[in-house]
Amino acid sequence: MKPIFTILFAILSFYTSGHAQKPYKVVFYNLENFFDLENDPDVLDDEFTPDGPKKWTQDKYDKKLSNIEKVFFDIATIDKSYPVVIGVCEVENRNVLEDIVATRKLSPANYHIVHYDSPEIRGVDAAFLYRPDVLQLEGSKAIRTVIPSLPNFKTRDIVTMWGKIDHEDFFFMVAHWPSRLGGKEVSAFKRIAVGRQMRHIADSVRALRPTTKVVMMGDFNDDPTDESVAGEKGIGAKIKAKEVRPEDYYAPNAALLKAGYGTLAYGDAWNIFDNMIVSGNLIDGNSDGLKLRKAEKSKFYGNIFKRHYMVQKEGQFKGYPLRTYVGNNFQGGFSDHFPVYIYIGK
Repeated sequence: MKPIFTILFAILSFYTSGHAQKPYKVVFYNLENFFDLENDPDVLDDEFTPDGPKKWTQDKYDKKLSNIEKVFFDIATIDKSYPVVIGVCEVENRNVLEDIVATRKLSPANYHIVHYDSPEIRGVDAAFLYRPDVLQLEGSKAIRTVIPSLPNFKTRDIVTMWGKIDHEDFFFMVAHWPSRLGGKEVSAFKRIAVGRQMRHIADSVRALRPTTKVVMMGDFNDDPTDESVAGEKGIGAKIKAKEVRPEDYYAPNAALLKAGYGTLAYGDAWNIFDNMIVSGNLIDGNSDGLKLRKAEKSKFYGNIFKRHYMVQKEGQFKGYPLRTYVGNNFQGGFSDHFPVYIYIGK
């Protein structure tokens, strides 16, 4: 076994070698019910406690933590550079996020946290991890999700943060949109409303600072080609890069979906609910400075991170993402989603 100082030196050397590399990676990952062990009386988290039906113990928590550490570090090893921004959802609180950033393989990146407790009934939130050596944070805010026809509807907040990367203004949003409970069509109005709200927020920011480059991300519970994302009543994102104007928004994962790729599966059909949306001034040819880039030897602007260890190998869900639980049966897996990421560089 290698001495611990040898392992730490290797990690630090990795981080240093990738520190100044471009382009930058921006990641989103649904962490699938990452709860701590404590029973919070203010939320419905009883299921994920040692005495709850899932028997959520310290050993299981540690296994989940190790799994998430592995995924984020392996994403970093793609080009020996830690992601500059990681958006997550389905995390219970800041304590869980602090455990993630303190893991041995991630701590050299010195990730800072942007997190707010939301009114979601189970207590799960969206949040950001970011590298302060790259993103000079200027502010952050949690914005309550609004469904105009359901004034008392409570769900996850839209978490925003803004600052500068390479002296350029950036505005980030991460959200976990309402589910398809009751059916896709019946519940679509909720997601369309959130899409419209996020578009309004982005437009308002750009009206004040026209050069701001916007990145929206999250589990939208809709594909990038659905009305909530691509339709004019929602975000209104373009799905073809060649049609994007500077004032527009672009959904790079739409091309992945059309090519047959997915981040989660249901009934043997693949979807991409894990979305990245960028403002038109991040597309090639529309501005100077940092822009959306394709991975080396790739024809896509969007990317899905999928490795063999993240995939269910047998049984009913063979080929699906290897999740933490199926029902109350602990699988020791990662998430029921694969993470997505984009590159931004000069």
